[in-house]
Amino acid sequence: MTYPDEGDGKDYILAKISHVGFVDPYGVEGVVVLKTDEGKEFPMRAFSGEVARHIARFQQGDKGSIPTIYNLVEEIAEMTELLLIEVRVYQSGSVLRANLHFRSRESELVLRNYRASDCIALAAFYDIPILVRKNLFEEAVQEK
Repeated sequence: MTYPDEGDGKDYILAKISHVGFVDPYGVEGVVVLKTDEGKEFPMRAFSGEVARHIARFQQGDKGSIPTIYNLVEEIAEMTELLLIEVRVYQSGSVLRANLHFRSRESELVLRNYRASDCIALAAFYDIPILVRKNLFEEAVQEK
């Protein structure tokens, strides 16, 4: 079954976190820049500075402590023998959302419509692919 937010997956492009920072000098609002291998960039903002700090920490290899909510996902996945394999980011109305794709030996499970910032933090923690809807990169270029 194909859902409108995913299509057949061809509408997505692989991106990596190229920058993590803050929009304001107090670190209240975070920003992440996602970049494709072709050099296209998509800046994502309007999420908490706390999540930005977690993403930066995970990217630097500090995975010794994990926030409770991310730990919950890890424990459930481990108990059910699911492996988080990718995150797909898309726009839903005026906000960014993401789907978490899990795989087990027998099946696949997709958790839909979660905050993109938290999903990107999980992707940084697990070092898994982040796929971003192509149109988000096109819109970012038009805004420049």
